[in-house]
Amino acid sequence: MKGLGGVNKVVVIGLGMTGLSVVHHLLRLSPSMDIKVIDTRDTPPGHDQLPDSVALCCGQWNMDWLLAADMIVASPGIALATPELQTAAHAGVEIVGDIELFARAVDKPVVAITGSNGKSTVTSLVGEMAKEAGINVGVGGNIGFAALDMLINQHDLYVLELSSFQLETTSSLALKAAVYLNLSEDHMDRYPGGLRQYSEAKMRIFHHAELAVFNRDDMATQPDVNTAMTSFGFDDRAYGLVRIEGREWLAVNGEALMPADEIALVGRHNVANSLAALALADAAGIDRAASCRALRRYQGLSHRCQLVVNHAGVRWVNDSKATNLASTQAALSGLSLDGTLHLLVGGDGKGADFSELAPILAEMNVRLYCYGRDREAFLPLAAQSVAVDTLVEATTLAAQQARAGDMIMLSPACASLDQFANFMARGDAFVALAEALKDRIGEMH
Repeated sequence: MKGLGGVNKVVVIGLGMTGLSVVHHLLRLSPSMDIKVIDTRDTPPGHDQLPDSVALCCGQWNMDWLLAADMIVASPGIALATPELQTAAHAGVEIVGDIELFARAVDKPVVAITGSNGKSTVTSLVGEMAKEAGINVGVGGNIGFAALDMLINQHDLYVLELSSFQLETTSSLALKAAVYLNLSEDHMDRYPGGLRQYSEAKMRIFHHAELAVFNRDDMATQPDVNTAMTSFGFDDRAYGLVRIEGREWLAVNGEALMPADEIALVGRHNVANSLAALALADAAGIDRAASCRALRRYQGLSHRCQLVVNHAGVRWVNDSKATNLASTQAALSGLSLDGTLHLLVGGDGKGADFSELAPILAEMNVRLYCYGRDREAFLPLAAQSVAVDTLVEATTLAAQQARAGDMIMLSPACASLDQFANFMARGDAFVALAEALKDRIGEMH
């Protein structure tokens, strides 16, 4: 079997969508393979979808299985520093992730995206550019479809969003092009070595890339690799911007492509995302005219600065995807507002320092509604701030305080797992609250 010669016994760590995709992929390669699954949850999602031939250990580790394996396929959510995995690694057992299995099986061009923020937007945007050009494209990885499931459809191009966790267990992914969008503090609870260790994991995306794309406005993203490189940024070099008769245009090496104000996505950070997507699209052979059409049409993903309700003069904006400080900073950058910003923040801060928000908030007419596990960390950041337990309480209070001309924005700067299954569930809850509370605007005035 391709890339798995000599592997007969595999233990998959973690079930759910990714774990199931690994099991099904391995069985497609070799129906007789000895596959076992370990999940430390008592009732893991997807347990009822496992084939009868696959043994499952729930609620605990099984070291006998791990040490007898030829290969361990670990979920991105399981840190390699986990003692049980360390023991297996020291015993010589190979540990990989689903993206490494994908790398060993894929036979069509792949481009990939990593970074602290903007990954999902750029990944989806490159996918839209490919579709606009009539290319049979698969878009997935850390967004949407599990990478291994996409192989079933035999796409002509694959676009992958890759997290640092996925890259930790990936060593042979050959890419037409890879981009590292930006670096900011995130997942510090996973990386005892701090920002340096976190960035080193992300840099692994460039190891086998034909073209490395970095952010020249964030030089921490520039790799030290012996490969072709290009960059994106807000000056007129490479993928950048030029000014023509007072109007800003997207450009490549000084050649103007389209006015920046015709991009459908909102916000300065999305101009940078569009330039990064263009660089990948060019490397993948996507027609530039098609790429520009996609830029004019694509309005973005749910939960990312998404206007969900505009009622009684108050705009409700769902930015639940802002799971770290830099995402919230990007959402606030250049925000123009006549009234007050009612900003909902909090959740699981993952060990981050939120003090960098203070100078941004000081320039705004803002009220903070701080909720969740790390709500206390946000209270000193603005003159007007209040702490509550839940998102429901925070949103209800904001609705009562808001009046025409204001904005109620969920941009939490934190992970959601203290109160929600994921950021999508958090965003969906906020949207439902917006619909339910929109007629209660200004009850406290």
